[in-house]
Amino acid sequence: MDRMKSLKIICSLVCFLLLASQVSSMLHWNEARGVFDDICYLRQAHLFQRFGLKGFDTDISRDDDGYLAAKLKEINFPADEPPPCHTPMPLANKLVIQYPPGTGMALAIFPAGHQVVPLFVSATIVVFGFALLGIRAAPSSASLAAAGVLGCLAVYIMINPVKASYSMAPTMAICAVAGFLTAKLFAGTQRDSQVWLTILLGFLLGFSVSFRLPNLFLSAGYFLFFLVALLSSRRPWTAMRGIAFGLAYLVGLSPTLVANIINAGSPLATTYGAPDVLAPDFSFSIILQYVADMQFVLLALAGASIAWLLGTRGDAGIRRVVLVTMANMIFNLAFFMSHPVFTPYYTIPIAMLSLWSLSFAALMRPAEAVDEGLVGRPASARS
Repeated sequence: MDRMKSLKIICSLVCFLLLASQVSSMLHWNEARGVFDDICYLRQAHLFQRFGLKGFDTDISRDDDGYLAAKLKEINFPADEPPPCHTPMPLANKLVIQYPPGTGMALAIFPAGHQVVPLFVSATIVVFGFALLGIRAAPSSASLAAAGVLGCLAVYIMINPVKASYSMAPTMAICAVAGFLTAKLFAGTQRDSQVWLTILLGFLLGFSVSFRLPNLFLSAGYFLFFLVALLSSRRPWTAMRGIAFGLAYLVGLSPTLVANIINAGSPLATTYGAPDVLAPDFSFSIILQYVADMQFVLLALAGASIAWLLGTRGDAGIRRVVLVTMANMIFNLAFFMSHPVFTPYYTIPIAMLSLWSLSFAALMRPAEAVDEGLVGRPASARS
């Protein structure tokens, strides 16, 4: 057994042991944490299990079986106060759950009372699978170390800070898949599969909004890339890819749009209330909170990776991934740094999507980049 193969086995084993530790901790979780968000996500799941697709309608009047009332009574929530994380919708004349429907749909897959643990375990296994994929693809000791660290870090954060919101578990799984597809699409060489990769990536990014509305910004860099590519080249192939991405994104976004129509009266109306819909307002105190949080470490790693790849790689595929990632980070950070509310997980999705994209782009390109770099060179330059 050669040295690299042994090192990959060791890295995989370390990552697996971390996975086992995380899953072991998750198996002891109690769904009744008394957190308002948790109760509302579980109510979403209850509505889907009870009414099927009609569960998109989250109006408080549908709590005729007392599910929400019982959950709130468990935490001694005052019965005469409006239920938490519900927003009045004057246009639709309803009081509805503020969150998009994806997290409730995901929780509804599992039996009532045993929903959160299998959701987090499933998402963590997906993340672990892509960690192994990165480790397996590593061509050198240095890249193997980087892939191993990223993989272990991605598995570790599935409890801290991802546990803070049920919506984060499926978001993390989508970020891992989308990061791989991003590298495959922009740094890959197989043109015949690019349309399908574009469609799948667009759909996933659109569907991610169903879990967390701010995931809407995860696609900003992609749309900007396709727009710039279209305006600069004006080739039918480029236009087709951009259109395919946009249509697939719209299809993925459809659960959120349907939920908005049913609950808010319009596909473009939000079910969120203040302070989530306040105008952007950059605050130095909010920025300092991010700098002092673990999120800053992940963002710094992503930023350092962008700088390193721009400075050391001349491959066009790498540059495409870097530019998309850089634009994505700028849009997302601009939003969250101007958002009046701070949480320990708001920027985790963009940080992890960026790290997965950059890591897979660097891992999958070396052999291909060498071959492509030789194409078109003079014979003397190839020797």
